[in-house]
Amino acid sequence: MFKKKECVAMLLAGGQGSRLYALTTRLAKPAVSFGGKYRIIDFTLSNCVNSGIDTVGVLTQYQPLLLNDYIGNGLPWDLDRTYGGVKILPPYQGKEKADWYKGTANAIYQNLQFIDQYDPDYVLILSGDHIYKMDYAAMLAFHKRRGADCTIACIDVPLEEASRFGIMSAYEDGKIWKFSEKPKNPDSTRASMGIYIFNKKKLAEYLIADEADENSSNDFGKNIIPSMLAAGEKMYAYSFEGYWKDVGTISSLWEANMDMLGGDPVLKLNDEKWRIYARHFARAPQYVGEKGVVDNSSITEGCKIYGTVRGSVLGPGVTVCEGATVIDSVIMEDVTIGEGATVEYSIIDARVQIGKGAKIGGPKGGEIAVIGADITVENGSVIEPGAMVNPE
Repeated sequence: MFKKKECVAMLLAGGQGSRLYALTTRLAKPAVSFGGKYRIIDFTLSNCVNSGIDTVGVLTQYQPLLLNDYIGNGLPWDLDRTYGGVKILPPYQGKEKADWYKGTANAIYQNLQFIDQYDPDYVLILSGDHIYKMDYAAMLAFHKRRGADCTIACIDVPLEEASRFGIMSAYEDGKIWKFSEKPKNPDSTRASMGIYIFNKKKLAEYLIADEADENSSNDFGKNIIPSMLAAGEKMYAYSFEGYWKDVGTISSLWEANMDMLGGDPVLKLNDEKWRIYARHFARAPQYVGEKGVVDNSSITEGCKIYGTVRGSVLGPGVTVCEGATVIDSVIMEDVTIGEGATVEYSIIDARVQIGKGAKIGGPKGGEIAVIGADITVENGSVIEPGAMVNPE
């Protein structure tokens, strides 16, 4: 039976994540492992269900197979609903033509029919490649109080980083009077988080006009937001002050993992009031052998530690053999680190086999070494700091 939804979320998860290099050769960036037991997309999906939003369209494109399998029917996030829930939305062939998603705005345009079937008043646009905990319901309440046509979630960033973002200038009440996409000389540090709430009718109006413009990049930051601002629509900035990290680079992905560690971590994932849900598979408990040492590290289920692990995040099923050392590193699932091997300041993707006596990376402060999935590193091999070993 038809039931109107107040707000529908559209989650953009089709990005290639080219700056993650070897980690995204075979999978989309939102499907990259994080924090030992999660994938990046878990944070956005969990935010939706924790915020009371139960209808989520996930727009996939690049290497979608693993992501589609992982999301499945949405059960781990309580999104397995008869009406609504989570739906995978790949590009498809329409009556007149078939198109890859050409940009963020075009991706939503191609799925206006999906949105229309729920007749929502509001549409929440999200990205699947950020690590954060955010109450979208609070942002929606702000949007309604201001009578806004569009509300953009913003976070304060250091001035030296501002040119990487869409930057907003706004009055004290949040009303935006200027927007610049990745400005060379930013005059504000209020950065767009790529999270938007639109009144549905306004969104459709501007997406249709944008699609008709042959010169458009079909992008929210480059086209839709500037067009709405120029037309005098009511646009507001919603300030967010919690933890948020764009994990689009190797260094930012490593940093976000490290933010989980320590006695009082910057990124707290054990909050029962705002759980981060994930699709888990049963594993044996962690095991630390007699000579095993674990210091300031996160060790997931199924790990066997016979060597030394310091300042690192280990995914499920990792084996650190006797005499092996792992320092300041992120190790994804089912990796084996052979006897006497050293892994330092590195990211090791899933199912890698590191041979006896091998040496990966170097001291923190240099460059991060990265080894892609399913690679075997021979006994005694040396992988230099900053090396990028690609599975292809």
